[in-house]
Amino acid sequence: QRLDASGWQTEEPVEWKVEDLLEPVDARVKLTLEGRPISIRAWRYRITGVSGGLVPVLLLDTDLPENAPEDRQFTDWLYGGDARYRLCQEAILGMGGVAMLEALGLGAVDYFHLNEGHAALAATALVELELNRHGGKRTQRAVRTALAHVQPRCVFTTHTPVPAGHDRFPAELVQRVVGSEVFRLLEALGQESEVNMSKLAATAASFVNAVSPQHARVTRTMFPGHEIESIPNGVHAATWAAPPIQVLFDRRLPGWRRYPLRLRDAVELPRREVWAAHMRAKRELDRYMNRQTGAGLVEDRLTLGFARRATSYKRLTLIFDDLDRLRSINRDIGAIQLVFAGKAHPHDHGGKEMIQRVHQAREALAGEIPVAYLPDYDMASAKLLFAGCDVWLNTPLPPLEASGTSGMKAALNGVPSLSVLDGWWIQGHIEGATGWAIGERGDARISSSHRKNVLHLEALYQKLSESVLPCFLQDRERFIDIMRQAIALNGSYFNAQRMAAQYLHHAYRGAGEAISGGPT
Repeated sequence: QRLDASGWQTEEPVEWKVEDLLEPVDARVKLTLEGRPISIRAWRYRITGVSGGLVPVLLLDTDLPENAPEDRQFTDWLYGGDARYRLCQEAILGMGGVAMLEALGLGAVDYFHLNEGHAALAATALVELELNRHGGKRTQRAVRTALAHVQPRCVFTTHTPVPAGHDRFPAELVQRVVGSEVFRLLEALGQESEVNMSKLAATAASFVNAVSPQHARVTRTMFPGHEIESIPNGVHAATWAAPPIQVLFDRRLPGWRRYPLRLRDAVELPRREVWAAHMRAKRELDRYMNRQTGAGLVEDRLTLGFARRATSYKRLTLIFDDLDRLRSINRDIGAIQLVFAGKAHPHDHGGKEMIQRVHQAREALAGEIPVAYLPDYDMASAKLLFAGCDVWLNTPLPPLEASGTSGMKAALNGVPSLSVLDGWWIQGHIEGATGWAIGERGDARISSSHRKNVLHLEALYQKLSESVLPCFLQDRERFIDIMRQAIALNGSYFNAQRMAAQYLHHAYRGAGEAISGGPT
């Protein structure tokens, strides 16, 4: 991501050598797309867990000399190209992924977990394997029987509450890309005039879940006839706790990396040590942002952080909708500064315009309120932002936030949220204890987006001036208590260990029991 002087985003590819980070896998598989064979290879990346366990990640690659030049590019770009390009990618991921596991002798894995519809064509590959094991007949009854054997092994998680975010492809395109035989199988699985990848994945799964209770409520309206469970997202504690926070946890809460539930005891952390660790993180963020952006951040101002994917419903610029009101808060209540980061999808013109409006607000507020927008947001800069801000700002248009994880990462570092009640924050929010709410729980039911914007703008300014700033500036001990409670209540729960345990006990074991009628 590059931002010009006006804040307009352009993109360019990042070159990296695959062989420097990944190890090659010898197996090769072939997949027929558009009537021609395409060779697929795999690369392996190994993740080492805290306890020493290894988790292999396989990445598929079509950049092989035997493939046609255009076919070698299918694994070049995430979210690139047109519908045909994306469908070919999803066929490679789903059908090619199952074929690769078979080639590696891993086809008998217990569960296939489909995240969104991107790998949904794995379902057709698994059904086809079942059909071939039982004589190869393609009757409707045979397909239903094969599907009944596949469902106990499939789990589907959806992350998107917006219908437009679920991939749909015209029947004619799908038939041309995957061939008539696979398309007939898709028809037998209920995909006819168009192929809806998310509905295909839901059909193939015995357990379907959303990523927050609020998201589950929205998803039930999108997937009628399916039972939708809720397993809230979580973040990896050892990855997202900043170094000064890690030092504090290691000293006071030993074992937290392996057992993040230990963070429940953060309410007993000495206030002085919590604040000292936070200030080390804040100074590091200030230095970094000032080097990168020249924003002139200082440590005695309240730093509000906002780093998300830049798209319209995230409402990056809501806080700037009344600059005079923001100036008066800064002048009369207490000094603030704002840091932003995030990339817009290459085709999201509205998202790019939002980034540009942040830059326009920065110019309008120059000399009064420092505003910084960090280009080329990545994990390294994210770790600085989540720990170095004083309060994490999040203003999605409800109910369009499925979960959101940025506030979870901030909470892990003792940074409370000032957020609209949507996604994860409905469960994570305790007013004045883990942070502050913008608006009310029922705001998602307001039909007018304009009305929501008006209500949330007023609520944001009111909460900032009457609660957040006075607490930060005039009652430091209480502010530190909120920091400790954000760690203890949110950091200890909204983490990857709890999330994985819930998938294990509810989705994987539960999926098998739902079909077999007993424990697996």
